[in-house]
Amino acid sequence: MKDKDKLSFMRILITNDDGVNSSGILAAKKSADNLGKINVVAPATQQSGIGHALSLFEPIRVTPTKLMDGSEAFSVSGTPTDAVIIGIFEIFKEKPDLLISGINIGENLGMSELTTSGTIGAAMEAAAHGIPALSVSLQVNRGDIKFHDGHVDVDFSHAQRITRKVAKNIISKGLPEGVDFLNLNIPSTNDNNSIKLTRLGKRMYKIHIQKRLDPRGRPYYWIDGDPVENDDFDTDVHTLNKERCATLTPISLNSTSDMNLMKDWLE
Repeated sequence: MKDKDKLSFMRILITNDDGVNSSGILAAKKSADNLGKINVVAPATQQSGIGHALSLFEPIRVTPTKLMDGSEAFSVSGTPTDAVIIGIFEIFKEKPDLLISGINIGENLGMSELTTSGTIGAAMEAAAHGIPALSVSLQVNRGDIKFHDGHVDVDFSHAQRITRKVAKNIISKGLPEGVDFLNLNIPSTNDNNSIKLTRLGKRMYKIHIQKRLDPRGRPYYWIDGDPVENDDFDTDVHTLNKERCATLTPISLNSTSDMNLMKDWLE
């Protein structure tokens, strides 16, 4: 079968955690143009920081909608994980060949983001169903647009090229044994086309809690963070921030530590 014929049979599910109206999801769709049949299924609203959460105590509603390019998408009144499950079992009605989650506005780096990022959570859910998955995030320099719900004025052209390159590799080669999904982070600068394999850094943010008082003098809190600039040289945190190079981190769902380390401990 020719490559062109093979691609026509590929089924690609695209989602995100910034909401179905985000500019980043349209960029992800453009990055996958002509790589297969695409369905966009994403949360109706901004879901950043929701991680791998699943809606269990309220109904999920799915509404056909239009992206800014006029193409059809499906809006899901739930989390990114909900959107992936709906996309697989209701929209496609079979497992897609590839899931792309993103392109997220703001990087997702380090061990802590692995469980808090909705972008990564969606890829994790797809991987749990045996679907090759790619989570994609674009570093931005403006904090005010990271959690915007809708269109943002960001140049995604470089991120689209990098995403397409990785997506084509997944389609043509599959994922290596022991790799369940890939986490791709792309620098805000567009003068470096390289992609480096990295491991997860320790953390992306140093926690900062803002304590404030409401009009009645009662305290309330905002959980915030200051970016961590320094990490080991081969981590995603260091490579993106210091080398200004796209990072690709292979992730396994098997988080089990070496059980031999526990034998004496249990006695």
